[in-house]
Amino acid sequence: MISEAIVLAGGFGTRLQKVVAEVPKPMAPVAGKPFLHYIFDYLIKNDITHAVLAVGYLREVIIDTYGDNYRSLKLTYSIETDPLGTGGGIMQACKYLQGNEAMVINGDTFFDVDLHALTSFHQQQKALLSVALKRMENFDRYGTVETNDTHQITGFREKRYMSEGLINGGIYCLNTAIFPEHIPQKFSFEKEILEKEIHAGRIFGMESQGYFIDIGIPEDYARAQDDFKSR
Repeated sequence: MISEAIVLAGGFGTRLQKVVAEVPKPMAPVAGKPFLHYIFDYLIKNDITHAVLAVGYLREVIIDTYGDNYRSLKLTYSIETDPLGTGGGIMQACKYLQGNEAMVINGDTFFDVDLHALTSFHQQQKALLSVALKRMENFDRYGTVETNDTHQITGFREKRYMSEGLINGGIYCLNTAIFPEHIPQKFSFEKEILEKEIHAGRIFGMESQGYFIDIGIPEDYARAQDDFKSR
């Protein structure tokens, strides 16, 4: 079982600035608790024991709140003094891992994926990267993901209205070998890794029916206040 995770917690939260301006987006209060609280509890539930937080903007808020531990979860901080992009942030955080495989979680998204199942899927496929996918209906906020009969990801499509489709749910099972030897320090994970590496046939997608919410826009942030009251 994979026991480590990287949490991307360095976002500016531009679309939430009118609602939450004084804390980084993953620390936005949801039902009276920082959103990271629910992500950490989710990781513990899935037997993750070590989380590396990729932090940048207002990182002191996160570090001062949680320190080195949250319950049984050991916390390490990968500090971005300058924004590194999603790819640079993940690659730098990998240096703090104890092994060569980890889950990658977006700090502003909650997707209730069974990480044990994702690990098994990843290992059975002999994948370098496995992506948790969510089936959505009547949406235009997300790009779509295309897969073949063997669950290989074959394409990523730009945002447009779709009556139905699979989206990237923002949770990855990653082998650090996915990163090329020579790559800039700052880069987009989506553009430089996902879109380029699908041609090698080592990126797979596993569909999950779990609860999903992205608090990055005010409407869903407001909905989360009700959804997380019982968590």
